[in-house]
Amino acid sequence: MKAKILELLREKGTYVSGQELCEQFGVSRTAVWKAIGQLKKEGYVIEAVQNKGYHLVDQAEEVYNQADIQSRLKTKWVGHPLLFFNSIDSTNIRAKLEAEQGAESGLLVVADQQTAGRGRRGRGWESPSGSNIYYTLMLKPDFNADCAPMLTLVMALAVAKGIRQTLGRGSEEGAAKVGIKWPNDIVVDGKKVCGILTEMSMERAYIHHIVIGVGINVRRQEFPEEIRDRAAAIEEQCGFRISRSQLIADIMEAFEEDYEIFLQTHDLKGLRDSYAKLLVNRDREVCVLDPKGEFRGTARGINDQGELLVERQDGSIEEVYAGEVSVRGVYGYV
Repeated sequence: MKAKILELLREKGTYVSGQELCEQFGVSRTAVWKAIGQLKKEGYVIEAVQNKGYHLVDQAEEVYNQADIQSRLKTKWVGHPLLFFNSIDSTNIRAKLEAEQGAESGLLVVADQQTAGRGRRGRGWESPSGSNIYYTLMLKPDFNADCAPMLTLVMALAVAKGIRQTLGRGSEEGAAKVGIKWPNDIVVDGKKVCGILTEMSMERAYIHHIVIGVGINVRRQEFPEEIRDRAAAIEEQCGFRISRSQLIADIMEAFEEDYEIFLQTHDLKGLRDSYAKLLVNRDREVCVLDPKGEFRGTARGINDQGELLVERQDGSIEEVYAGEVSVRGVYGYV
């Protein structure tokens, strides 16, 4: 009920009577009073005025918890249920455990801190508290395993859209800085702000579950020297403070919409144009680092399977598969 009260107070933007809250949620005044008291303890500033009701006051200090995220979620099934942890070993590990114990598709696991976060190829992922977003979405799809790798691009598109939506509330200029470096690096003003790790449990051709883990750098912070030239935080790049809860809600809404498009064809046919519009490599010269031989060309977008289309100097089109190669800009990261 706390999340529902928060949602209503936020939507109204003014005083809401205790009687209206009681009627809206079918509970007693005592239940409303207790819920308001719990929200205050969690850090929300809520004014209570006799004969006027309750008013949620805008505040500089962020409250980041399960109720705050739930109060902003507008999705039908993505992000339901939601599990939030102040600290956890890894959201991917927990999501896989929940999947094995019967959790429904759409489960979202969010943590303020991870003690054993992982990136690609088993690398550690720094996951301090109070700074970033760490979440894992668990899916139990009914399609062939060869479709699964494309979900990383679906999530990348949703993250980019979500960041643009969140930044657009404060600055259209900030939103315009958001893009995707193929296949799934999210960049803001030319620097990477997000990592995505997709893992799958399957038996023969049957998928038990897929977990998509996402880490997003939000607050200003110091990065290790080896990645400092290409990594950044969203607020560092856009210049103003954002709500982590709202960003998660915006991403989940975008993912739900795009995933349903993906399910119509089980490929990226319906999302290619949207993805291409955000592709920072598009129509730019790129260097393809292929074990078979490095080459340069011009990125022309993606095909229905998410492979990067690179036009060679002779005009031929090379389809580049993400699992085999990496792509970077000729003069830098992008």
